[in-house]
Amino acid sequence: MLRTLLTALFATLLLVTWNAGFAPEPTAADNHLTSGQGDYKFKVVYKGSHLPQEAQAVLEKAHGGFAIDRRDGKGEVYFALPGAGIIQISSDLGATKMLPTAAEMKPHNMHNATIWYDSGGEAHLTFPGNGNSTVYTTDLGGKLEHKLTTPSGGEDLGTPTATDYFMGRGNFVPTDVEELDGLLYVATGYSSLDYVITAKVENTSPFKISWYDLAFGGKGSGAGQFGTGHGITVPMGTRRIDVADRPNAEIDRFTRHGQYISTLKLPLGSFPCDVDYLDNLGVVGALHGADRPQGAPIYILEDDRLVSTILPKAELGLENFQHVHNAVLHKANGKLYVIAQAWNPGDFAIFERVM
Repeated sequence: MLRTLLTALFATLLLVTWNAGFAPEPTAADNHLTSGQGDYKFKVVYKGSHLPQEAQAVLEKAHGGFAIDRRDGKGEVYFALPGAGIIQISSDLGATKMLPTAAEMKPHNMHNATIWYDSGGEAHLTFPGNGNSTVYTTDLGGKLEHKLTTPSGGEDLGTPTATDYFMGRGNFVPTDVEELDGLLYVATGYSSLDYVITAKVENTSPFKISWYDLAFGGKGSGAGQFGTGHGITVPMGTRRIDVADRPNAEIDRFTRHGQYISTLKLPLGSFPCDVDYLDNLGVVGALHGADRPQGAPIYILEDDRLVSTILPKAELGLENFQHVHNAVLHKANGKLYVIAQAWNPGDFAIFERVM
């Protein structure tokens, strides 16, 4: 009788958990599911229930991306969820916590995240608020340090198209931000402008960031143009700017001066949202794949060659991963991980390489 009651209670708790939209941590059976090919097969090790309760409550609204502190001895991961705020994941990925987040940031979607270091070595997080036209910078504790708002229209942004766009009161919709050599590079692919525009970090004590006269890209399918310039990445150890061009299924590469270098083509029909690099590996989270009923893929690249395709929905049972909005690579305790975020509905998972 007692065993029957306990079984019924467990089933009820499990049903409540699923109805709330949060999957339990992987079971032994889950850990036998793998996805990917060759040397890059992965299994699920954490799901959304690994996050703090405040984050779980709004996880279905997830529409952002991750920043990893890759300095020696660090490794923490940061991202934000609308209605919850900034979340920190420990370097070993085993613990998560909420960070105090400014009230003016908390309600809004932070469409991605980046970490950068000033001339004194201090680390900062920058988040593009796509819904309220503001780029926010905080310290690693979540304290708000600066707000970069819509260009007034009086600044020279480096190209007449971008300058005139804001002079005519065009919408500022930042989708991603990266920092290189004291400049913030801001993608604007959710607007008709679709240029990468820049702002100069003039000081960090006190903070002063001003719009700068460098812009590149623009709507189109030609070399160096974007169908939707969505994510932006500076590969570690380089001075190169990589922009994920969603509908054109490619990663466009530029010098820090905005000069077009080359294009990395991805499978036809994929919609790459962003790219992240670690050593000679890359990972691309895609909004769609060529076979849409299977859900969106996560591509693993080795020396820019596609070597593995992870299908979280079709092969790992993550039903909410119809669209992948962001994925990053992480190493901890000698193991390789992919941290990923789904969109519409939002979800979260961490995958571990199977050796």
